[in-house]
Amino acid sequence: MLTYTPPIRDMQFVLYELLDALQLSQLEGFEEVNRELIDSILEEAGKLTGEVLQPLNHSGDEQGCQFNNGQVTTPEGFKAAYRQFCEGGWTALACEPEFGGSGLPKTINTLLEEMICSANLSFGIYPGLSFGAYSAISRYASDDLKQIYLPKLADGSWSGTMCLTEPQCGTDLGLCRTKAQPQEDGSFKLTGNKIFISAGEHDLTDNIIHLVLARTPDAPEGIKGISLFLVPKKCPDGDTLTDNQVGCGGIEHKMGIKASSTCQINFDDATGWLVGDLHKGMRAMFTMMNQARLAVGIQGLGLAEASYQGARDYARERLQGRALSGVKAPDRPADPIIVHPDVRRMLLTQKAYTEGCRAFGLWVAIQLDISRKHCDKTVRQDADEFVQLTTPVVKALFTDLGFECTNLGMQVLGGHGFIRENGMEQLVRDTRIAQIYEGTNGIQALDLIGRKMPQKAGRYLRHFFHPVQDYLEQQQNNAELAEFTGPLSKAFGRLQKASQQVALTGLKSPEAAAAVASDYLRLFGLVALGYMWCRMAEQALQHPDDDSGFYTAKLHTARFFMQKLLPQNSSLFASIMAGESSMMELESEHF
Repeated sequence: MLTYTPPIRDMQFVLYELLDALQLSQLEGFEEVNRELIDSILEEAGKLTGEVLQPLNHSGDEQGCQFNNGQVTTPEGFKAAYRQFCEGGWTALACEPEFGGSGLPKTINTLLEEMICSANLSFGIYPGLSFGAYSAISRYASDDLKQIYLPKLADGSWSGTMCLTEPQCGTDLGLCRTKAQPQEDGSFKLTGNKIFISAGEHDLTDNIIHLVLARTPDAPEGIKGISLFLVPKKCPDGDTLTDNQVGCGGIEHKMGIKASSTCQINFDDATGWLVGDLHKGMRAMFTMMNQARLAVGIQGLGLAEASYQGARDYARERLQGRALSGVKAPDRPADPIIVHPDVRRMLLTQKAYTEGCRAFGLWVAIQLDISRKHCDKTVRQDADEFVQLTTPVVKALFTDLGFECTNLGMQVLGGHGFIRENGMEQLVRDTRIAQIYEGTNGIQALDLIGRKMPQKAGRYLRHFFHPVQDYLEQQQNNAELAEFTGPLSKAFGRLQKASQQVALTGLKSPEAAAAVASDYLRLFGLVALGYMWCRMAEQALQHPDDDSGFYTAKLHTARFFMQKLLPQNSSLFASIMAGESSMMELESEHF
């Protein structure tokens, strides 16, 4: 059975040595954030996730959620764990103090999210969606709605969802049919059906707050006619809750995340209230969607970490064969499999991707906090544009690599990895959905090349390209770092050329650009990880007398990334430059 130990030492390295996260204390509202506070939060979060949530992961997968007469029951232990989670103030960590929150940076909350996803992804989906709903309501809802709903979402007594998908529309939300009829009192009556609604019905909270995309009778066709509405499962009236016309028609029987209820939700003249402006629902919903996309990226990271730990621990203990270079454990009947080159290849791939993604993800999280709290409007705007640019990369890259890492982890265990009781195959099943929901990874790639790249004549790209270019120029005479900066420089040059190619191609043929979008996103992501690994190697080189082995491991892993993983950039570049003809010329009937 798997266990989980939060990688707090590596988190601290990224926070304090690599990214200077304590700069957040200079932002308004974060003045009391210091290392002592952050470390205490990480330690307590580690105890909660490792000792309370992780032990429920396997049993939750085995039991799954149960549906009976419109009611959903979560697996044994989930209600008690959720109560403990709320009582510990974890739902309120990044919520505003005026609504009962702790008012801490999203950066810290991101680390909590990673731990939760490593320990028990299904559990984490419930509070994760609630925080997304909190964020959208906080930014766009009326003051009256904020006063009613935000304190309850912050303390965890109520939970939230996002209701977008319908049977006939997923990505193309302009096809949404759910209707919202205005009422004389300013409310609306919503009628329609939504599917694939995570946490749409469960027994963890007293109330569930649905954020629903719908159309008013006079709405324009397509995406421009979509509005966003807050529709509670139960309508609050003072201290009482009255049933609303919101029902669960069933739950999906899924490949993974079985302890997270994925529901069909029916609205039958249900009472709701407008959030944001009429016919501007997508703008408001994107607050929740973008937050969810970053959170899903962290899901990929968290599951990769859990799989790495399981594979590493197994490889250290499992005896099989002898090392090709000579016996390593003469007192034992065989050597542990960690001596074998292919096992080490798999483990180092997991380690390099996981630690690289953690560094990149926290860079984005810090910029997200800056975009919201910095006193200088220009700095806020620059940070926001960086976050917008990198959001599709985080979502797609982290989940693609998460799936790759969990498969490698299962492979390390061989036949034992295929057995349910050992927990590794569950991680594969759980992480597979992350490549699909909140916009498939192909959609993320289209978003990157179709929306983010062209923004303001390429201004968004400069927020990533300039730091990388500046770093390479600063380190060009650093001979000690050359084995890392050299490969990065070549990969970055290919990314720049590929960006020009995609931009020019897109002007002539959007379809041609779209055909190479996924390759381009992966190339972008590899360069981003390469940049982070160069910086991590730079930090590690400052500790030549490393008794702990931590910095030595960083250097070795950085070297592995540069020599074994970053070279993928060459084939990606070749594929991008080859264009779309081989993909698009085959007639449909010939497939």
